[in-house]
Amino acid sequence: MTLRFERAAILVVLAFVLSLAQVPAHAATPLTVAQAISTQNGTSQIVRGYVVGQPTATNTVVTSNYPNDYALAIADSATQTNTSQMLYVQIPSAFRAQWGLKTNPSLKGKQIDVTGALAAYFSHPGMTGTSAFALSSGGGEPPPGGSSPWDSTYYAPAIGQSGAQLKSTLHGIIDGNTTLSYSQVWTALQDTDQDPGNTANVIELYTGRSISKSNNGGGTGQWNREHVWAQSRGGFDTSAGPGTDLHHLRPEDVTVNSIRGNKDFDNGGSAVSGCTDCWTDSDSFEPRDSVKGDVARMLLYMAVRYEGGDGWNNLEMSSTVGTSSTLIGDLETLLAWNAEDPVSTFEMRRNDRIHSTWQGNRNPFIDHPEWAASIWP
Repeated sequence: MTLRFERAAILVVLAFVLSLAQVPAHAATPLTVAQAISTQNGTSQIVRGYVVGQPTATNTVVTSNYPNDYALAIADSATQTNTSQMLYVQIPSAFRAQWGLKTNPSLKGKQIDVTGALAAYFSHPGMTGTSAFALSSGGGEPPPGGSSPWDSTYYAPAIGQSGAQLKSTLHGIIDGNTTLSYSQVWTALQDTDQDPGNTANVIELYTGRSISKSNNGGGTGQWNREHVWAQSRGGFDTSAGPGTDLHHLRPEDVTVNSIRGNKDFDNGGSAVSGCTDCWTDSDSFEPRDSVKGDVARMLLYMAVRYEGGDGWNNLEMSSTVGTSSTLIGDLETLLAWNAEDPVSTFEMRRNDRIHSTWQGNRNPFIDHPEWAASIWP
């Protein structure tokens, strides 16, 4: 009897173990910053928090004029100022171009997920050996007053507005930027579109190819200057002003640039040779999914920046494709792209570089993509 009982017990245990093995594994839930601060035991964890500044000493976190790209501080609230409620995160060299605050100051206020060992940094609760960074897709507490650190300064007149009033106010904010010559654009794009993984290269917009900065020109296999708002669709050619505005100029393969030509943007068509996941037909071009939002936000910027002043044409969005000069479409498609393809760290860095180094103005739809639906409901 005893032997049978033992065998039965063993079978029950085995059945229970097997049932557990069949339960699917779930992704680890990120820790809060408060949890990470109280779990400084060297284990590798994912932590979610808002970027609030850069630690420079045990009890010091700067929130502007960042000295380098080596560290950032996160907290459970975007407005936290108490350093005892912050986690100091080490940024290894491989991540500094995309996640350092000196290079990417617009990260302040963003909610991110970081992965690394929970261990002291700057003699303060921290994370070291950080192996992954990502913008959070989990929502959580939105930063008060909007999602941009520029809300209280650069965008202050626009906060709380909507519709035509918002568009007019934004025009006044981004108007009057420094203009470049067309030859200066070569040098500027080598800075704004630098490959974060290879500083000798730039990233082409549509193809996504990383190519040597020096391999530019008009030959096959080289990159040239793509006007996302096509020159002939704005009547500005390569003149200083809209023709050299970096907010819609990007490096692109010469051949693919030619295929896009002056077409509108829309979904569908035939595959584009040399441009994976790009499509085109007689009157429209569809880029790869990961830059559809980039394209939309560049065009929306142009429609707000150029309103008929400065001697330039009034650029407007169109609800159809195949339209005439000064119009670009398809607006409905572009608004969907803006919503479906979130702002990337590459876009944020690019916006920061154009603002701080080249033109002195920002693309508001990178800082506030939700404004697009407010202006064009």
